[in-house]
Amino acid sequence: MLIITRNTQPLVKSLSTRVLATPLRRRLLATLGPGLLVMLADTDAGSIITAAQSGAQWGYKLLALQILLIPVLFIVQELTLRLGLVTGRGHGELIRDTFGRGWAWLSVGTLMLACIGAIVTQLSGLAGIASLFGLPVPLMMAAVVTLLLVMIGLGSYHMVERVAIALGLFELAFVAVAWRAHPSLPEIAAQLSQAPLTDPKYLYLVAANLGAVIMPWMIFYQQSAVLDKGLGPADLKVARWDTAVGAVITQVIMASVLIAVAATVGRTSPNTPLNDVPQIAHALISFLGDDVGRVVFAAGMAGASLVATIVVCLTAAWGVGEVAGYKRSLEHHPLEAPWFYGIFAVCLIAGGVLVASGVNLVELSVAVEVMNALLLPLVLGFLYLLAVKTLPHPYRLQGAYKWVVGAVVGVTACFGFYAGITGAFGG
Repeated sequence: MLIITRNTQPLVKSLSTRVLATPLRRRLLATLGPGLLVMLADTDAGSIITAAQSGAQWGYKLLALQILLIPVLFIVQELTLRLGLVTGRGHGELIRDTFGRGWAWLSVGTLMLACIGAIVTQLSGLAGIASLFGLPVPLMMAAVVTLLLVMIGLGSYHMVERVAIALGLFELAFVAVAWRAHPSLPEIAAQLSQAPLTDPKYLYLVAANLGAVIMPWMIFYQQSAVLDKGLGPADLKVARWDTAVGAVITQVIMASVLIAVAATVGRTSPNTPLNDVPQIAHALISFLGDDVGRVVFAAGMAGASLVATIVVCLTAAWGVGEVAGYKRSLEHHPLEAPWFYGIFAVCLIAGGVLVASGVNLVELSVAVEVMNALLLPLVLGFLYLLAVKTLPHPYRLQGAYKWVVGAVVGVTACFGFYAGITGAFGG
């Protein structure tokens, strides 16, 4: 029998706190991950190239957009997070059950279009690194494809997530690069309010930045990832923080790339486009010295490309599976879920073969992001309608927040589409 005295009460309280805290810490660690991972993947090779082009051609005039997109990105990903945790179903599966199989296949069709473009872009980033160091591009593609296939085939979701996050954290190198570029604060402040919204070339990069931050595959990925990780409604609060922190980090990285290039190329040779990865590398790290600079750039770009390649290929396999109905989990052995692993492998190998054949990385990457912006009305429209129609009352969008979210989603989708069309055909 335990006798509690005044002297033993603090000890008992301390022990109780530890007992309660340990499961809580474990639950926190178990919940964190999908939000941070999808945001690190968001800052992929195409996003880095788009941010670099923005800084080279327009200086700091697109920096305000990077800041404004933080709450927009969080609102969009919080909706998909809420849908996954509360309904227990993936995005494609929800569209199929709510609107019918035809609409579901249309949605997955746009997803596959975005995924194919994204995979080629990511692998092209790795090809650019190979060129930077004088390595054969086909050899680099073969090594990357083999490495990722082995990792996915042998690993669980938790292992894949940890490895991908570790790779993605190399992107923080770009924050250090921006700091070393010594940007002019008065110059940044002067350009923040300058937005030539009547210039089609400016609008083209506005659309590219929107498409670089809000991508169709992100919505499918996070909703599927929280399910594969075994999370539920009780994890919603922590998962929101995971997503919010990730949204800030990804936009800090985007802003850092833009600032670093604007402080160098944007200042000395404004309106000069960057035509290949070595040019972007030189613009970002010329002040670090050739050897150190190449290593820093390679680490950041490789981290961005690898984490996004993993996420995008998984998204394609999950998305098709949600509509087709085949087994779709990293917890299954490849022989138990052949279609899931097969689609992952086909996407990865096809992208590697295409990139090894030679492709203009910079033009392709910006065009892919503009394509993402053109898809926003369909993608965000489905997301908003699902949040209104499928969630039970405590989690459903309602009241003033429902109208705020509707306005944010509507303006983002319409402006992205308008900027993409005007930028592509107005110049």
